[in-house]
Amino acid sequence: MSDPTIITLISIGATFFFMMGVPVFLVIAYWVIGMSFVLELQLLNMGAALQDVFTDGFALLAMPLFILTGDLINKSGIARRLSDFAYSCLGWIRGGLAMASLGACGLFAAISGSNSATTATIGSMLHPEMVKGGYDERFSAATAAAGGTVGIIIPPSIIFIVYGFLMNLPISDLFVAGIVPGAMMVGGMMLACFIICWRNGWGYLIALSPWRVFKTSLGAWLGFFAIGLVLWGIYTGKFSPTEAAGVTVGFGIIAGLVSWVVSKVFNMDQDKDWSEKSVPAMLVVEGFTIPQIPNIVMRSAQITGILAPLIAISVVMQQILSLLGAQEVIGNFVTSMGGFYPVLFTAMAIVFIFGMVLESLPVTIILAPILAPIAADIGVDPIHFAVVFLVGASIGFITPPYGLNLYVASGVTGVPYFRLLRYTVPYLFALISVWFIVALVPDLALALLPER
Repeated sequence: MSDPTIITLISIGATFFFMMGVPVFLVIAYWVIGMSFVLELQLLNMGAALQDVFTDGFALLAMPLFILTGDLINKSGIARRLSDFAYSCLGWIRGGLAMASLGACGLFAAISGSNSATTATIGSMLHPEMVKGGYDERFSAATAAAGGTVGIIIPPSIIFIVYGFLMNLPISDLFVAGIVPGAMMVGGMMLACFIICWRNGWGYLIALSPWRVFKTSLGAWLGFFAIGLVLWGIYTGKFSPTEAAGVTVGFGIIAGLVSWVVSKVFNMDQDKDWSEKSVPAMLVVEGFTIPQIPNIVMRSAQITGILAPLIAISVVMQQILSLLGAQEVIGNFVTSMGGFYPVLFTAMAIVFIFGMVLESLPVTIILAPILAPIAADIGVDPIHFAVVFLVGASIGFITPPYGLNLYVASGVTGVPYFRLLRYTVPYLFALISVWFIVALVPDLALALLPER
């Protein structure tokens, strides 16, 4: 049997396993090991490549730390305070609670850097409230899934860290470049949300109360401080993204422990509604105890244990694809499109198609080394292309048949996966519209960057 035939059979088998729901890591590992035997590569080389990823990738250390930050912020109650503030600002508008959930996703993303953590946290907190507030449960779950897409765009972003590591780009610049596009994604989804809710009459309105806005903003001050701390430190160069991740973990632990102690010492009942709490009670959150920290760390470690091996094995997959000539084939296809915009739009289409069937990590690791040099050759700024690339990859989180956020939202809300699809369509249109605007107007990504 010839090598091309064996390669085809191995690839068909990997596709079959993927369609049967086998974890992506195992599917890629099966394909990589099979290709290693066909190409007569020593498995020792694969082990060396995996080791290099973890020993030489200082920037990747930020990934587990930001994941841990998200869990600490959620467990301490800071995430709930951020969502309360968003609702107090938007609850007077038709669809205000749904729009507030999107705003809360943006705020939580600015601390956690994870799409799945954002979807799971906001979905579990606000989906029951939205259903009680008169929203369709399918729309409510789809809103949480769509809001989670900004988790990898608004800094700090785990996928920006991976992209910067792969392409040797300043991660701090990538973080800053994601601020405006991330805010535009939230704004675009809010507009789509408002139109849907206005047409269907969904959502109970609350009066716009300056006192409520002020009081909930006090309650969310720890979240605002964490966001500001990360952005200030990275933007001013006071610390690297990896150091910023360590700082936010320390902040999350201190805020959680101190808040719990203060609440108990002064007998502050954190189960009360915001209107029943005193101003001092609003300044501290529920917090957590020292014995609870190992469970929080374990949950973060479980997520990291899923993502880190996937990054490593995807790097080896990219090396094998290079040996097979896949990079050259895709590169030739893209460059054959001709001018600036045909090449850019073709690259975007490839990212979108891959994002429909793969998670953003393998999409980034496989395609970025192929498409980024081509984009640079036609004059696209590397930082701008990184943002365009990753906004496109984020849309894949709510695009069937994969749509990771749809699975996460289904899991935390109990709404079946296929019942969510109808209500993701308006959000897809909104996100794709923002994507093209960001691609056509580079200053949206580059304006906040310092002179380079």
